[in-house]
Amino acid sequence: MKVFVTGASGFVGSAVVKELLSNGHQVIGLARSEESAKSVREAGAEVLMGDLESLDILQKGAREADGVIHTAFIHDFSDYQSNAIKDQKAIEAMGEVLKGTDKPIVVTGGTLGLPLINGKITEESKAPAESIRFSEKAFLDLSESGINASIVRLSPSVYGNSELGFKGGFGVMLAEMSKAKGFSAYIGDGSNVWPTVHRLDAAKLFRLALEKNEKGARYNAVNNDKQLSMKEFAELIGEKLNIPVKSLSAEEAPEYFTWMTFFVGADCPATSLQTQEKLGWNPSEKSFAEELNQYFF
Repeated sequence: MKVFVTGASGFVGSAVVKELLSNGHQVIGLARSEESAKSVREAGAEVLMGDLESLDILQKGAREADGVIHTAFIHDFSDYQSNAIKDQKAIEAMGEVLKGTDKPIVVTGGTLGLPLINGKITEESKAPAESIRFSEKAFLDLSESGINASIVRLSPSVYGNSELGFKGGFGVMLAEMSKAKGFSAYIGDGSNVWPTVHRLDAAKLFRLALEKNEKGARYNAVNNDKQLSMKEFAELIGEKLNIPVKSLSAEEAPEYFTWMTFFVGADCPATSLQTQEKLGWNPSEKSFAEELNQYFF
């Protein structure tokens, strides 16, 4: 297939591009700068210049391709709501030119904030109406209108590879924050849970979702191996950085975590059992702990 990938030079998107190319697909990668375009070309993909607000360019990419993987998002968390709206409009715009075709589109969402079903966030968990990210609503609207849309919901901590600089996902941000502040922290008893996924495992899932081409499918990019509570997360970071670990009250947390306070306090005990069964997806890359250890030592 010829696949249009948004966010093609990004942390997850660049891994998706390489995954697609190594499995025989062609790629048109969206790039918003010459630097981004250079990395997309070097990966072996065609370049389409534009950004998430260039709706006509997004439609051109979707029209010229056999399928779409949408990984782009404006990661300015100081204006999250506005960027979530831009994301929704981008998905809707690409969906417009996919109507009446069999072309698949895979969009990106998150597991964080989804409701629990029998104590777990599963593939059946649906984003509530008050969700602060709108990609799941946009995906649902597309699939209900007959478009072959599916969604990959990422873990709150997407990590790897250390050779790129240990970056990506909230877990990495927490490690860097702890390093800067001189101590690692969690809120209250820290019993809330965060799952993780390696960027290369996530990239494989995006490819499999595209190839499966199942309308309305929800997939969780979650490593089902032992998921860390936030206390364990903080303790792991403290151990690797050799710094103290502290519990913060709900009142103390905003001074330390700033805009991340809501996310750090959220509970996300997610599973990807259905995803693995449907797609034969099996996360196999290094664990978060292994990656953390390699980066800092």
